[in-house]
Amino acid sequence: MGEAALVDAPAQAPVARVRGFAKRYGRRVAVDGVDLDIRPGEILGLIGPDGAGKSSLMKAIAGVLAFDAGSVEVFGVALDSEAACERIKDRIGLMPQGLGLNLYPELSVEENIDFFARLRLVAEQDLAERKARLLAMTRLDRFRHRPMKQLSGGMKQKLGLVCTLIHEPRLLILDEPTTGVDPVSRRDFWAILSELAAERGITALVSTAYMDEASRFHHMLLMYGGKLLAQGTPAEIQALAAGSTVLVSATPQETAFLKLRETFPQVETLGPRLCVFADDLMPDEAAHKVGQALVGFDVSEIEAGEPDPEDAFIALLRQRGLLREDARLQVAAAPATALPRGGDAVEAAGLTRDFGAFRAVDAVSFRVAEGEIFGLLGANGAGKTTVIKMLTGLLRPSGGYGRVAGVDMREAGLAIKERIGYMSQAFSLYTDLTVRENIDLYAGIYGLRRDEARQRRGWVIAMAGLEGHEADRAASLPMGLRQRLALGCALVHRPRVLFLDEPTSGVDPVGRRRFWDILFRLAREEGVAVLVTTHYMSEAEHCDRLALMYAGRIVADATPAQMKRQLEAEAGRVLELEVSDPARAAARLRALGFRDAALFGKRVHILSAAAEQDMARLPQMLGEAGIQVARIAPRQVSMEDVFVYRVSALEASEREASA
Repeated sequence: MGEAALVDAPAQAPVARVRGFAKRYGRRVAVDGVDLDIRPGEILGLIGPDGAGKSSLMKAIAGVLAFDAGSVEVFGVALDSEAACERIKDRIGLMPQGLGLNLYPELSVEENIDFFARLRLVAEQDLAERKARLLAMTRLDRFRHRPMKQLSGGMKQKLGLVCTLIHEPRLLILDEPTTGVDPVSRRDFWAILSELAAERGITALVSTAYMDEASRFHHMLLMYGGKLLAQGTPAEIQALAAGSTVLVSATPQETAFLKLRETFPQVETLGPRLCVFADDLMPDEAAHKVGQALVGFDVSEIEAGEPDPEDAFIALLRQRGLLREDARLQVAAAPATALPRGGDAVEAAGLTRDFGAFRAVDAVSFRVAEGEIFGLLGANGAGKTTVIKMLTGLLRPSGGYGRVAGVDMREAGLAIKERIGYMSQAFSLYTDLTVRENIDLYAGIYGLRRDEARQRRGWVIAMAGLEGHEADRAASLPMGLRQRLALGCALVHRPRVLFLDEPTSGVDPVGRRRFWDILFRLAREEGVAVLVTTHYMSEAEHCDRLALMYAGRIVADATPAQMKRQLEAEAGRVLELEVSDPARAAARLRALGFRDAALFGKRVHILSAAAEQDMARLPQMLGEAGIQVARIAPRQVSMEDVFVYRVSALEASEREASA
């Protein structure tokens, strides 16, 4: 991640110093008593649930938000007046939360860049050089004349970063810059940021909702309820939650899940497997204890190791008494429209959709069984949302057909609405209505009787953990609660098939865990078929089966475990190198033929077809270039590795074909 500036550097004055910071909105305390230093050349991460106070803190450091107590000093200037804030703004680049919110949709890529350059008084001779370099770095040079509104989510975020960087700020403040962005674009984004940190000495303050990005920071701050929970390097933060993670396959899964919850407070599902966090136990002890808890079950696999960052974050909140457990979802009686269990709830056969000369979906075929959680993965613009709209009857196919809950969607009338639930990518609630009013509205739309609507309203409120919020307007709810309310509204009529289009985009790790716990119970206990699109690769692990889409086509259809094994068979194992100069090491490894070398904080990841040999030879080869290797070891393949490898290979093939 470009940590060259951090290696044994002499002590320097902080770029920003915050002491006793507090911010209130009316009577609500958003941030209370936060201290932090941002050191030159580092990438500092802010992580925390919705409402933790991250955005308020970032805006105050950027000089665009007044605060109520404490002090904020940036570049040696105390931000105690509007005049003081104006003095530092030419050295700051602020990128707000939301896809392309700092851009102008009608302007082209180049016109947006030129507008921000002139706004920041960048000289024409400097603009030409900077624009060429940044467009090449972001791979947007081929799209310089395309209107911003026609860009994918990942391209919008990269353009937003270019516009934020065009005046060469010394401090970048990026509020969840990768939310809603596919994994390939996210990895591109981090590569750009790390290169700038290493080459230009840029300092960055970045918030994220993706816990798998934690390893890319030099230092992290965990916030909760407006307070600083912990700070340190990613490794130091992870070490605060002592324990091990155990992955286990046990049958029957639903009963094993409940049995493990009796002993272990932190259990989640990962497709056909269960993931258990065992407090204060080493891996071998943890595996043994999980095995003991599952005596009498059919256990086919058990594997223990170190927890990933998200597991550790959730455990830290739980161990400090900050994580409220939701009530268990009550199993509802099977609806009258239920299909015989075990059949296909969704079938897509050669689904095709053209928009003029553009083919958005090209002969897509797959099946989803009842009670199965099926994931559609793909880069922004791959065609996932178009597939869902065809299967829900919102778009008519140009070719092929889809059957949902036993009905051909080409002939489906209004009767199909009682069999399906749909939660769109765009927010699907009426924000001016209260929680109760939204639920009642959807119950009326689906034709529920008054007594049934009242019963289902109680179920939705309990399921979504909305007790006490019944009279709150939807707009006032935190993102995690809003999304669970939207899910409840999609389920109010007990559908047999549930379509979810990026349902947890922008939701914090705590909210996502609760959301997926609900989906698991719906699938396993009520037999609901769930088709979900997501950009969170950790969420892909929750799916029983995945289809990877690229340019409107399905290019892989398998379980997560099968996809990982296939990657290892084709490209080898993932090796992690801890090195003295990560940015230079990554460049050197690419020159040695490891095209997939990627920066992860102080470490570099590569795919190696000959892992044992490379572990032996790479320390010497990097040492000859003046790069010390402190450690090199294999890592488990992740779904992000699978996604990036597959999509990058397809992109490379297309570039070669068009060359």
